Amino acid sequence: MHSLKPPLAMKRPRPPSPPPLSPASTKQTSPPPPPPLKSLHPNTPPISSKKPKSHPKWVPLNLSQTELSLPLTFPTGQTFRWKQTGPLQYTGTIGPHLLSLKHLQNGDVSYFIHFTPSESAAKLALLDFLNVSISLAKLWEVFSENDSRFAELAKYLKGARVLRQDPVECLVQFLCSSNNNIGRITKMVDFISSLGTHLGSVGGFDFHEFPSLERLSAVSEEELRQAGFGYRAKYITGTVDVLQSKPDGGAQWLLSLRKLDLQEAIDALCSLPGVGPKVAACIALFSLDQHHAIPVDTHVWQIATKYLLPELAGVRLTPKLCSRVAEAFVSKYGEYAGWAQTLLFIADLPSQKALLPSHFWDIKEKKSAKIEDSNSCNIDGNYS
Repeated sequence: MHSLKPPLAMKRPRPPSPPPLSPASTKQTSPPPPPPLKSLHPNTPPISSKKPKSHPKWVPLNLSQTELSLPLTFPTGQTFRWKQTGPLQYTGTIGPHLLSLKHLQNGDVSYFIHFTPSESAAKLALLDFLNVSISLAKLWEVFSENDSRFAELAKYLKGARVLRQDPVECLVQFLCSSNNNIGRITKMVDFISSLGTHLGSVGGFDFHEFPSLERLSAVSEEELRQAGFGYRAKYITGTVDVLQSKPDGGAQWLLSLRKLDLQEAIDALCSLPGVGPKVAACIALFSLDQHHAIPVDTHVWQIATKYLLPELAGVRLTPKLCSRVAEAFVSKYGEYAGWAQTLLFIADLPSQKALLPSHFWDIKEKKSAKIEDSNSCNIDGNYS
């Protein structure tokens, strides 16, 4: 496969310097003003009348809509911590940084830093989070060469990008997703997020830095149950306890899974309480650089039996068949099969029908008229 990670060079524009002050007039038409008060400290500089330099608020990210579509990336099930705070605008936190992203009129993406300890660190964290070292256009060119249907869909669903999230944050979110719906998942994730440091409010939403494992270890199963987590409470507290017991720390242990083969990473994740193969694949794809991980649920199973494995249509999904589905995606799309699966998943969401010509979803609805939204992990239904 051709190189898919071209170097990215982006420089933040410097704000303009203020114009020089006009020279004072030599004529005195009125009594001169009294001299300025002397400082009580001889080394204190005089108070300046200059206004502080203004900094640009929204900064171009040098990403076109072809490389990043915010509506096709944030509200489609990868993360539950980013909120829509305006038309084509989404806000969230990355570590200690609170940022917003929005599309300009030409479709390009710009960003705004609401709070950060370091602007340069915030931008680097944002670029890493958005996986910008991977060219979506080049990926889709390869996928389209191998799949005419993908090529047709890609014309209407540009910019569906896979995020690179913090593994602890991603893991806890997907522990909340098991057999759950979007509304409840979001409330659970909001509750856990509120345990972290408050970074600010945007668009009526409060935003917090995701709590550390140390902070999460102080939360009891009973507290989570009272907050509506149900049986997932024991999975979260159990997983936090296991991670806390890791010799080098749980956060570092999770990061180390990025260096393993996919199956090794999946097996390691499945050793945690409440983590099964599908949740493990989601975590691997969305936070561990396992780009060919395929989260297989009933929704992805339906896609696979329609377009990749039609001979299995009508067959009940089993763990063994999950492996076969994943292999079929990798065989079709290669080492970045998880990115291709993400687009196909999004294309099947009811919320995206308006973006596609009628011949796409008219045919699909006739073939799957009995399939309910709640059968699959989608933006309008449940995670199963």
